[in-house]
Amino acid sequence: MIGKKIRIERILNRKTGRCVIVPMDHGVSMGPIDGIIDMAETIDEVASGGANAVIVHKGIVGSGHRGYGRDIGLIIHLSASTSLGPDPDNKVLVTSVEKALQMGADAVSVHVNVGSKKEPAMLQILGNTAEICDDWGMPLIAMMYPRGEKIKDEHHADVVKIASRAGAELGADIIKTNYTGDPETFKEVIEGCPVPLVIAGGPRVETDRELLEMVKNSVDMGGAGVAIGRNVFQAESPRKTTRAIAEIVHNNLEVEEALKILKG
Repeated sequence: MIGKKIRIERILNRKTGRCVIVPMDHGVSMGPIDGIIDMAETIDEVASGGANAVIVHKGIVGSGHRGYGRDIGLIIHLSASTSLGPDPDNKVLVTSVEKALQMGADAVSVHVNVGSKKEPAMLQILGNTAEICDDWGMPLIAMMYPRGEKIKDEHHADVVKIASRAGAELGADIIKTNYTGDPETFKEVIEGCPVPLVIAGGPRVETDRELLEMVKNSVDMGGAGVAIGRNVFQAESPRKTTRAIAEIVHNNLEVEEALKILKG
């Protein structure tokens, strides 16, 4: 497990045990949306802002990671679907742990929609991938989202608890899931998850304050940081937004002070 220990320190800050991850895997499902058209520029922005790692698909690694600027961890996403497919919630494997190793990845990630019709297949993928990651010493991030016919509210603590715990039970090293919207209920999610848990950003928020308060509340309750995509790479300044988030996550900065970073 020494390989996994070494690699995970490139994702989790060894002093704080927290991380700021910027997922940029949206191109497969959503196409070249704003913020991820010029990958090299955006990756450089978030790296300069202090992000610990980015998540990308294998074909994007050569388009911006790295060879210049500040170093940043590389997480290769192993699963995908498109918004045009018959079931966008059905995530299938599109590459392997071994390929990620060849490409220099520090970790890999798998997406599971808990509650969807294809949940059994996705859980099987997660469990099998966790075992392969253990064999190779590769950290695994499980994106565990409550989504399906039975799910009335994807942010309700009861379903977020199940999704996050399922990922940990099947061998993930870090869980990415929804914030419940309330510090106390999120604390219940954290208490029920035995591995570090980071919150997803979801769709674009209305205000910077709303974003930063969500980040602050999550880490204050024991969260291990964030894995926020669109709210970072589509921000007016991805670098400043990343810096403001990183200061909260790693230095416990108050929201008011973090907002000053966004104002320059």
